[in-house]
Amino acid sequence: MSDNNEVNQDAMGDDWAAALQEQEVADAAEAAVIAQEETPDVMPAQMSDLEAEQGPGFQTDDKLDVILEIPVTMSMEIGRTHISIRNLLQLNQGSVVELDRLAGEPMDVLINGTLIAHGEVVVVNEKFGIRLTDIISPSERVKKLA
Repeated sequence: MSDNNEVNQDAMGDDWAAALQEQEVADAAEAAVIAQEETPDVMPAQMSDLEAEQGPGFQTDDKLDVILEIPVTMSMEIGRTHISIRNLLQLNQGSVVELDRLAGEPMDVLINGTLIAHGEVVVVNEKFGIRLTDIISPSERVKKLA
């Protein structure tokens, strides 16, 4: 009877070994499928040299010409103030709003909301204009953005 038990245990051990081996193979196959799904085939973009495409006569000035026709909004600001909504609703024709600038101080010249210069109001052919008195350096403009 003990020989029969040993045969059954050996057979059962072989079955377990086979089952475990099958499980390992299945786990490895599943891991390979998951890894393939997580890392899609990505290829680097092939970039060509723009100057080579444009030809030998392509100059830096031509590159600048591309952006020269982009419209921007230029505005002049004579001053600002903070006001509550209650006071804003009480404004009517003839109301005076005090600004944070003194009379005679230069106006701010803004391009797309960024200060680029200071200037003074002039009248030319019965139209208002602005004479630029001070241009803000690019490094100062960058500092104000930070």
